[in-house]
Amino acid sequence: MPPTLTRRTVLIGAATSTLLAACATPGRADPLPPIVFVHGNGDTAALWITTLWRFESNGWPRERLHAVDMPYPSARDDDTKPQEGRSSTAECMRFLSAEVDRVLAATGARQVVLIANSRGGYAVRNYIAHGGGAAKVSHAILCGTPNHGVWADIKRAPGSEFNGAGAFLTGLNAPKGANGDEVTPGVQWLTIRSDHNDKYAQPDGAWIGTPGTPTHVGYDGPALKGAENVVIAGIDHRETAFSAAAFEAMLRFLTGRTPASPAIAPEARVVLDGKVSGYGVDNLRGTAPSNLPLAGATVEVYATSPTTGERIGAAVHRKAVNADGRWGPFVGDGQARYEFVIAAPGYAATHLYRSPFPRGSNIVNLRAERLVAADRGATAVVTLTRPRGYFGVPRDHIDLDGRSPPPGVPTGVPGVSSATLRLDEQITGDGAGRAVAGEFNGERIVGRAWPVAGNALVFLELTY
Repeated sequence: MPPTLTRRTVLIGAATSTLLAACATPGRADPLPPIVFVHGNGDTAALWITTLWRFESNGWPRERLHAVDMPYPSARDDDTKPQEGRSSTAECMRFLSAEVDRVLAATGARQVVLIANSRGGYAVRNYIAHGGGAAKVSHAILCGTPNHGVWADIKRAPGSEFNGAGAFLTGLNAPKGANGDEVTPGVQWLTIRSDHNDKYAQPDGAWIGTPGTPTHVGYDGPALKGAENVVIAGIDHRETAFSAAAFEAMLRFLTGRTPASPAIAPEARVVLDGKVSGYGVDNLRGTAPSNLPLAGATVEVYATSPTTGERIGAAVHRKAVNADGRWGPFVGDGQARYEFVIAAPGYAATHLYRSPFPRGSNIVNLRAERLVAADRGATAVVTLTRPRGYFGVPRDHIDLDGRSPPPGVPTGVPGVSSATLRLDEQITGDGAGRAVAGEFNGERIVGRAWPVAGNALVFLELTY
């Protein structure tokens, strides 16, 4: 548990969001500093798309918003031991340091703001404390970062960076200054956490595979002594970073003002681009997600019917991916719905159905997927996925092909971000199957049940 907090803790709910003004730090020399966004464990820069759109919609120049892609985004099982396809805390710190230097050189700014989700906050804290970042960072915002561990027990995986009793976190949390603060001085710090809905800040070990066993971490595990600590009621682990409420907290902390509008302002010309990636080798578990470019892949984009998921005409974009992994640029229609199809040797034909893109982005990253053993017996496999948050029952309305909630979505603390249907009905031929709809709190996506016999997987990917 973190020590008693000496700075203000702000509880935010529907009736108390105006208290965020307590986190404001007005009078900045650079009113719109460059911001570097750092994703969490196993994730990609693409999770920040809606957050960047919100900053842009409130006047932040696009060229001053930079989301990093850690090449190997997943943590090692033991931070001190090399593990192919995974990264150490030291490697993440060095990568972030190089990215900050690149952004400073490109913008001419003296300092950056760092905003991180989950594990990304470890890289931020490590860089500021031990990598020379204190002089280059004005503000650091940590969203759902398990600052006191996901568990705190030296007998359980003592070398894991997620162990609050391990060397990495006890070093970062060592008291600093006369007040015994846990944060590095000279930087303005904000933490954003849930009240009790974060799967990685739970007193019981259910979400780490040890139900009924204490984690020795409380709901306030992400809070830090010496930081402004904001609590937003009801949000889940990823929503601490990617929700509209989290964005409002960020903007108030940086500028002292509320968003001009909670809505994302549409753009007249929508230009989309991003990187195609896949999976690398994990020498203990077989595979791990990689953010390295998947050269040799092919990407096709189709406009689709919002009601049936059927393609409207021929492909509106097609590209063979080169060594840089970029699949665009593609000039899209901000009102259209799109199907992205990724084909790459060793992977399934990955069909991604998406809601309209109101604004352009160069981090529409696409990950090719593989068929696993459990998929082989199905006629079609359709997954509803929410990268920027989790599914919560009864908090949310979730529906996949008429199943509400879909299979595999438990009640209680939101802890899964995808739900998969393995269909066993007859699908004729190797073309697109029937329509399959997914819905989450009003965002509805309709795709087609492409058959496994054609080496296909289908994803209905939510934006919000």
